[in-house]
Amino acid sequence: MPSLEDRKLIHQREKEHFGGMKFGSAFFGWLTATGMFVLLSALVGAIAGAFGYGANLSTSDLASGSTEAQSTGITAAVVLGVILLVSYYAGGYVAGRMARFSGVKQGVAVWLWAVIIAIVLAVVGFIIGNQANVTERFQGLGVPSAQDLTGPGLIGLLVVAAIALVGAILGGLVGMRYHRKIDRTDFDALEDAG
Repeated sequence: MPSLEDRKLIHQREKEHFGGMKFGSAFFGWLTATGMFVLLSALVGAIAGAFGYGANLSTSDLASGSTEAQSTGITAAVVLGVILLVSYYAGGYVAGRMARFSGVKQGVAVWLWAVIIAIVLAVVGFIIGNQANVTERFQGLGVPSAQDLTGPGLIGLLVVAAIALVGAILGGLVGMRYHRKIDRTDFDALEDAG
């Protein structure tokens, strides 16, 4: 019959052997986060379109910064922030469940995959962008141009990165804790049997 100290020792040995950042599980967490973000964004966009939210805004409203355009922009930013948080929470959860240990590290690894992929895509876009005007095609999708990344643009980028990081870490912690419940149940069953 294992004691509480035996449980802690076994858990510590498992963590030493199998713990740490697992980039394989984090990659699948990133895929989950990306897929979830695309699906939720499409769903919210379809709902907003069905109810005509923001449909009465003209280009002059957007250019002048009318109060309706500002409120629509703030609402869209909040909704996209929530979608981003939920998506990276799901990605961190997947990585935490797959890796079993180090939930915070798994969440950070999911976020790092997002940063790495973004950098690679930016470099590829920069290299071929001048040849095929690729960067101009992405402007309609909300991808910021180099001119947009000034003060407010950089702050917005940092906020997005922070939201994704917090969501991924929280998801990684919850995914890891699932395994702690299983471990406790196993040890409790051994104690009851002994």
